[in-house]
Amino acid sequence: MSEALPVATIRTQVTVPLRFPDGYATTARVFSFHGLVDGREHLAFGLGDWSVAVDRAAAGGSPPLVRPHSECLTGDVFGSQRCDCGPQLREAVERIAAAGGLLLYLRQEGRGIGLYAKLDAYALQDAGLDTYEANLALGRGADERDYTVAAQMLAALGAERVALLSNNPDKADQLRRLGIEVAERVPTGLHLSDANAGYLAAKVDRAAHTIDLPFVR
Repeated sequence: MSEALPVATIRTQVTVPLRFPDGYATTARVFSFHGLVDGREHLAFGLGDWSVAVDRAAAGGSPPLVRPHSECLTGDVFGSQRCDCGPQLREAVERIAAAGGLLLYLRQEGRGIGLYAKLDAYALQDAGLDTYEANLALGRGADERDYTVAAQMLAALGAERVALLSNNPDKADQLRRLGIEVAERVPTGLHLSDANAGYLAAKVDRAAHTIDLPFVR
């Protein structure tokens, strides 16, 4: 049984040209919302023929490609190699623009614990803990993210049946409980570096992420 989902509505929408450091460029329809349950300023980016894809799914056709992407200032903006967030964001924008769909940019830094606490967790990781152990050592949850706002945004945009671009099974589980039909889960690519190998391995071992690491079998 799905949980009752509080209603959110579109607050503002505007067209924004996007360009990434590698030169890739596209255009997004960017939405803000009223009524998101946590009161934070989350955004939805409509990419490619997103509205056509949403209408097609509502008529029983193939669903739009959707990625809920948690904000990562260090990775998304400054190119940190300690995670794969920046490359995942870049990949997601291009793939969603090609397929037609939505990128949900969620203000959930550090798997929900915040930017300063994430840096505290980095210090603990440097002392030998993995990314999940470090959050717990700070007295926080291993993953505190709640995707209610993602489901609210999708419902407000009429995208209640989606193909989910994610390696994280928890995203799909939460969205389904909140009434979003996840028709399929599409894995992202592998963005492996010397600096993030342990981080990616912890995602696989601790949270069952579907990442095909060459050293994890």
